[in-house]
Amino acid sequence: MGTANILIVDDELVMRESLAGWLERDGHYVRTASGGEEALAVFKEKHFDILLVDIKMEGLSGLDVLKSIKENETDTAVVMITAYGSIATAIEAMKNGAYDYLLKPFDPDELGVLIEKILKSQAQNRENQYLREQVKERSRFESMIGQSGAMQEIFDLICSVAPTDSTVLITGETGTGKGLAAKAIHTRSPRSDGPFVTVNCGAIPEHLMESELFGHQKGAFTDAKETKRGRLELAHGGTLFLDEIGEISMRMQIDLLRVLEDRVFYRVGGTQPIEADFRVIAATNRNLEKAIEDGIFREDLFYRLNVFSMTMPSLRNRKEDIPLLSEHFLYRYIKEINKPIEKISRAAMDELMLHEWPGNVRELENAIERAVVICKNQIIEPANLPILCVVPPNRHKNGSLKEVEKNHILEVLRKTDWNILKSAQILGIDRSTLYSKMNRYEIRKPL
Repeated sequence: MGTANILIVDDELVMRESLAGWLERDGHYVRTASGGEEALAVFKEKHFDILLVDIKMEGLSGLDVLKSIKENETDTAVVMITAYGSIATAIEAMKNGAYDYLLKPFDPDELGVLIEKILKSQAQNRENQYLREQVKERSRFESMIGQSGAMQEIFDLICSVAPTDSTVLITGETGTGKGLAAKAIHTRSPRSDGPFVTVNCGAIPEHLMESELFGHQKGAFTDAKETKRGRLELAHGGTLFLDEIGEISMRMQIDLLRVLEDRVFYRVGGTQPIEADFRVIAATNRNLEKAIEDGIFREDLFYRLNVFSMTMPSLRNRKEDIPLLSEHFLYRYIKEINKPIEKISRAAMDELMLHEWPGNVRELENAIERAVVICKNQIIEPANLPILCVVPPNRHKNGSLKEVEKNHILEVLRKTDWNILKSAQILGIDRSTLYSKMNRYEIRKPL
């Protein structure tokens, strides 16, 4: 049997001494107190695993001691000692947090069994707490969240590549967190004190891309009223993140390849070479091998970027992370929007788990934000998640989940007279996700 620190609280000397004798023979450390005030004073000096407290005492009662202990200490087990006539009070004590009660008279074996039970329970609680902390630590990595095996592999890959200066190519569907992974690599790298400069290659028009990347000299073109440093120059000493790298033109691919090879470039309209020391991380949701076959992406640039690669898993392949992510987004938007919402109902969580999430984590976040906005109660219910195929009772009840979703999207499109933007807002998704669903279900506006 394990050993414990035990405090005996009883105003009867004989009871204190006999209990102490039994427990000390079993190897426990024992202190005694003759009343509630003394017990609380002793408790302040030392942590005790177990308190044995008589319910009826002069001055502070056993219940008073229990309440005071539980206000300040949660893991100490308090056992009430009571006579037959005070069983009702002992039951009240159980409601107030007592672990158990012993009915006088009791024998040493009964006490020993109870002590052993308490010690096993406390050991289990400590182990569970440790495991919860481990899970929390492993499920939150920089700004990313995930306890699934797929995300744990990503976290391990980031830990492996971050300390190096290798170029990294991150692939994966839209909304899977490629940008967060890139930022995590930078944060854990020796360049973490340097800048993290993002270039969204899909958002910058082609005629502006050269100036954005390389900068320009004053007077280089009509609107160049002053000299401007480009993103490559700004990334000196840090990390350059080329998001949506598959979207850049063939001409820019040639210029970018040259820079990646020698880290020297010229501003637009400039004649002086500029050297910049930066690490490159690129990301794309495109299949670059297919783009190479189609002649729209250079093979030599691909190999320059693909030194170390990782693929972010889609949300449908890491569904065990949905509850964790949902709660994270719920609490974020509860705080931002300031609404007294307590939780997501089991039925709503079931809907979240069943959805295929073509927009991945970004779509999930949008769905939770919208649910928080429209929820009028304290609990998120399926009715607050219209994009997840919630339909009126008895409608499409025999259809598959995909049939239900298709019908729901059709309904919304018809109600908005096929206004894509308005429909996407009602459904709680972005336009690209709606187009994706329409293509998947072959939904076409009637002629």
